[in-house]
Amino acid sequence: MRLLPALLCALLAACGFQLRGTADVPFQSIYVPAVAGGIGLELKRNIQAGTRAKVVDDAKQAEAVLEFTREAREKAILSLTAQGRVREFQLRYVVGFRVHDGKGSEYVPRTVVQLTRDVTYSDTEILAKEAEEQLLFRDMQTDFVQQILRRLSAAERPKPVVQ
Repeated sequence: MRLLPALLCALLAACGFQLRGTADVPFQSIYVPAVAGGIGLELKRNIQAGTRAKVVDDAKQAEAVLEFTREAREKAILSLTAQGRVREFQLRYVVGFRVHDGKGSEYVPRTVVQLTRDVTYSDTEILAKEAEEQLLFRDMQTDFVQQILRRLSAAERPKPVVQ
């Protein structure tokens, strides 16, 4: 029985598994605005937990300022049945953002990212499909937060603007 945990640890190490750890970002503090969709709050939590940067409440005190330029949740019809009823939807979640230092230099230039998910639809399962839609949007929001964190960790310290 004592051999089993050691064997599992050895197997995990052999497959390359490793904890995510903290991401290195090129700033010490960042301002993240509150956004109605909740992406700002989730991003604040992930920055505080996954980086060494401090999230501040005032943009003037921050070394970096994250600015959301767009956030939209869209739903488009993909296909219809022979009777003209909706068979499939496509959910789209679009987020535009940039990260700058407040002095004209940018850590991450203006970027727009779009995620999509296809969902089947049924008139007989309306409540279940609405709940599934909300779960998919929440999942896409989590994906966006991870993408933004990866872009922040890949960012470089901006060079001073020469005028």
